[in-house]
Amino acid sequence: MKDIRLKIIGNQIRGLGNEPAGEDAMEFITEGRFMKRGDSLYLIYDESELSGVEGCTTSLKVSGGSVKMRRYGAEIGYDAPIEFEQGKRWDGYYDTPFGPVPMEVLTNEIHNTLEDEGTGSLWIDCSICLRGLSDSRSKLSFEIMQ
Repeated sequence: MKDIRLKIIGNQIRGLGNEPAGEDAMEFITEGRFMKRGDSLYLIYDESELSGVEGCTTSLKVSGGSVKMRRYGAEIGYDAPIEFEQGKRWDGYYDTPFGPVPMEVLTNEIHNTLEDEGTGSLWIDCSICLRGLSDSRSKLSFEIMQ
């Protein structure tokens, strides 16, 4: 396992269609860990207050053309990973203070330049539907800084 510095940028466009309802952006730099196990690369970091899930740890498992995101910790009541694979739809649940909500994720695009020695970046563009609550599009960027 290698200690890394990770720059994370998230853009969320609320409302889909011809007239989006707005866009939220966040950017932060955090300490994390990088590891290679078998054919998979892992980015692991602690969430901050900015993300809304402070006290949790996020793990990204990058394997082939897919990314599996898992959050765990005291703030997460329902542990369900989110899977991203370009052009594929994933169904699961998103934990809220009121309980889990059915969620659908369509991965529009993934760019992965992560290298075995712990350099590079990962970019994910996806559309997210929280059934009965909201539709949005998210663009996530994870860059290992030197």
